[in-house]
Amino acid sequence: MRKLRQKGGVARSSAVPSAGGRVGVGPGAMARPGGFETAEQQQHVLSRQQERHYRLLAELQALVKALPSACQQRLSYTTLSELALALLDGTVFEIVQGLLEIQHLTEKNLYSQRRQLHSEHRGLKQELFHRHKEAQQCCRPHNLPLLRAAQQREMEAMEQQIREEQRMMDEKIVLELDQKVIDQQSTLEKAGVSGFYITTNPQELTLQMNLLELIRKLQQKEAEAEKKFC
Repeated sequence: MRKLRQKGGVARSSAVPSAGGRVGVGPGAMARPGGFETAEQQQHVLSRQQERHYRLLAELQALVKALPSACQQRLSYTTLSELALALLDGTVFEIVQGLLEIQHLTEKNLYSQRRQLHSEHRGLKQELFHRHKEAQQCCRPHNLPLLRAAQQREMEAMEQQIREEQRMMDEKIVLELDQKVIDQQSTLEKAGVSGFYITTNPQELTLQMNLLELIRKLQQKEAEAEKKFC
């Protein structure tokens, strides 16, 4: 990944029960009409969210220990806590999975295009070589030096064209991969994931790659935990 400010996206509940643990007016404040939750139900949901947040935070802190010390210093408690909050409902896991799949497909497609171009160039050079060889076999001896000089110029011109086409292909690959990084940065920023915004700063890109790796590893742990309960 190379690049990724604006926060938003994931909504977080900040509801706090009123005194006595009840919401609304009147004693007891039983379930309201229209499907509203009782204070006890709301408190239960908040309690479970808090437990999940603490668990995700603890797992992130454990995963961070495997990163280089310079990266660990950048990933403060606040950053990891905000990341754990963004991961609460699992939506960010799905977003990251989708982004990584798109990235892998893009890389595979670009690699295929470059390989195809290389194959075409090899074919052109082989064809030119055989054509030159046939021409030399049919050429009279006294004309051979002139023919070989002309063929050398033709081969050099083709090699120059091949180098230019390869350069253009490599530039295309870099631009497309850079755009995918920008897409990832923008998407995760809009999803409210701490640390992601559009940037080309190498240090920030390294941090974002580490954050993505943390999310990916945490997703794997979550999936493995779910399988145990199935």
